Amino acid sequence: MALKITQVDAFTNKPFGGNPAAVCILPEPAEAVWMQQLAKEMNLSETAFLVKEEDGYGLRWFTPAIEVELCGHATLASAHVLWEEGYLQPDEQARFSTRSGRLTADRSGDWIELNFPAVFEEEATAPQGLVEALGAEPVYVGRHRTMDYIVQMDSEETVRNLKPNFSLLIQIETRGVIVTAASSSPEFDFVSRFFGPKAGINEDPVTGSAHCCLGPFWQKRLGKDTFTAYQVSERGGLVKVHVDGDRIRLGGQAVTVLRGELVS
Repeated sequence: MALKITQVDAFTNKPFGGNPAAVCILPEPAEAVWMQQLAKEMNLSETAFLVKEEDGYGLRWFTPAIEVELCGHATLASAHVLWEEGYLQPDEQARFSTRSGRLTADRSGDWIELNFPAVFEEEATAPQGLVEALGAEPVYVGRHRTMDYIVQMDSEETVRNLKPNFSLLIQIETRGVIVTAASSSPEFDFVSRFFGPKAGINEDPVTGSAHCCLGPFWQKRLGKDTFTAYQVSERGGLVKVHVDGDRIRLGGQAVTVLRGELVS
């Protein structure tokens, strides 16, 4: 039987915006090598693989280069597909078993809210080559011990105008680099971009997992728990963020853009 693959644009309500992810619901667990090959074939920032379990779905995420520990937009896309294609009823919670523990998603109208673990960074010395690779001087550099560097810049304009040197950036030992600044628009609290050449993605259009770190980061600086954020990549995407202790609730929308079948 041919496997269905659905491509979803996540953290947007319009086709060709946000972050595209492929979603493949498997009849049984598959070999990691095969999933990695398919992710490379899809050539999107993430391909998500789901397998039905007793209480929800097993979920794994692959970039074209590696399997990752946590991915927001492909989880949002997966939940969207489960509801849209009738695997779950509209009022059912989507539950996922992942490398980052149990994750859930709830639907409210056109919005989906993800419940993810919070990621707390600590101030760090900028690694050799980071400032040169970004081409701008940071206000602050922090790092979570297992994930990303987070770099605060002086303005939204600086973040938008960055033209990273990816041949330098790929040499830094990290999953990725989150660059952020306070928003210059009253519509948003902060903006960000995410660069992950080490994971096979020079720039990720909208990065849900980065907001697990951005939420607590801006909570300390702005003194509140709830934010409206915008990732200022070329495609762009809106993320609602609520910090709840050691958990993060991420809100976003999603739209299906493509359905196909894997025939070999």
